[in-house]
Amino acid sequence: MTRPAKDALVWTKDRRVPRRQAPSVERIVRTAIAIADAEGLAALSMRRVATDLESGTASLYRYVASRDDLLDLMIDAVQGETAPPALSGEWRSDLAAVARHIRATLLRHPWLGPELSGRPALGANSLRLHDLALAAAGALTPEITLAANVVDTLMAYVFGAVARHLAEELAQRRSGLTEDQWRASVGPYIREVIAGGAYPQFARRVIDGADLTADERFDFGLSCILDGVATRLPTG
Repeated sequence: MTRPAKDALVWTKDRRVPRRQAPSVERIVRTAIAIADAEGLAALSMRRVATDLESGTASLYRYVASRDDLLDLMIDAVQGETAPPALSGEWRSDLAAVARHIRATLLRHPWLGPELSGRPALGANSLRLHDLALAAAGALTPEITLAANVVDTLMAYVFGAVARHLAEELAQRRSGLTEDQWRASVGPYIREVIAGGAYPQFARRVIDGADLTADERFDFGLSCILDGVATRLPTG
């Protein structure tokens, strides 16, 4: 039997059946996801997964050949943990539903966004979700290149919005302050800035502007993206 190339994709490799009492591939992946969710990818290693499973590291390598393979399996597992939205055939509502679905997954797994941004995800769940997004855009245009560009633009917005959301949460955890406590700590300085009169528009924003929730900010930006996409509708 011809052995797979060393750099073969995990999806093209034969899956080994675990021996009795050995951890299954699914259990290995679930354990790795739990570590990444709690501590980030920097804490993830085959040795750490083996430790959490109370198994030998060598045993894991019999079923998952490398950390990269494990990461591919993790990405696909979280992409398939909830059912994707059903398409209605109306491109705007369908693309919005796909965007919200992906945002929810990225927020549940803060390590996921940079991985999806850096390389294509080729597992079955990932491909199924990408195909769904292309089908949603296909109700806007029969041109597959344009549909792909629409999906790419939408995903760029989702990844960017989620990255900002997660960065704000990280800053809050590092400071140890709640949002209200942070506002109270910078309040005296902000009042001095406003009283100085050098930044009138900033002052208007602080005094008169409404504070939107993260969901409201996301939906506003999503509407702007979809409004722009609507200009690509055929006019004739």
